[in-house]
Amino acid sequence: MRGRLVAMGKMDYGQAWDIQRAIGQAVRAGTLPDTLLLVEHPPVYTVGRAARGALTNLVWDAEHLRAEGIQFYEVDRGGDITYHGPGQLVGYPILDLNRHGRDLHGYLRALEAALIAALGRFGIRAERMPPHTGVWVGSDKVAAIGVKASHWITQHGFALNVDPDLAHFAGIIPCGIRDKGVSSMAVLLNRPVTLAEVAPVVVPELAGALGLTGWDEMALAEALAASGAWARVE
Repeated sequence: MRGRLVAMGKMDYGQAWDIQRAIGQAVRAGTLPDTLLLVEHPPVYTVGRAARGALTNLVWDAEHLRAEGIQFYEVDRGGDITYHGPGQLVGYPILDLNRHGRDLHGYLRALEAALIAALGRFGIRAERMPPHTGVWVGSDKVAAIGVKASHWITQHGFALNVDPDLAHFAGIIPCGIRDKGVSSMAVLLNRPVTLAEVAPVVVPELAGALGLTGWDEMALAEALAASGAWARVE
């Protein structure tokens, strides 16, 4: 079984969230197979269900966020607060878990396995750190994961720190974990690293970990047309 790969380029978080929901409807209806959205966001903090209403792990106030040009969203994924920004590879797999065992925890572990394998191909020895979700090198997180599933259709996904501005993580306590740090592939490899270099390595590892034989590329407009939601999110 093959999925679809939609490279969305650089896109505002809110618009990408709308597109996730539209694609999710299409996957649930069967007009699209499992679909992977790849995107790079402008600077944004997102807060998941674990911290809604409290925001105890948001360090910077609204004025500081405006000065830094960082947006803020409360979203419906699991987990606490995280950062997305330029230099970070963000992936939103929209999967029908009815075809993948209806195991959300198994799905999380598959995402971790794919990213660990991809990092290994760059010579980076990454690992899990139970009970925390994500991918770690030593005590530093290099990839965050937060998902949801409705009717067993997944949304949200992973954020791999390729070469983001790590100073922006100072505005939050990432994922609410106070005694751990954050790193990136560029820091770990001590050289510039681009999304164009990393994405072609991550994509096939995701297919294998998710039980797909591969991905067929699809234009965003074509994917939205299959969802019947093009006018709403254009």
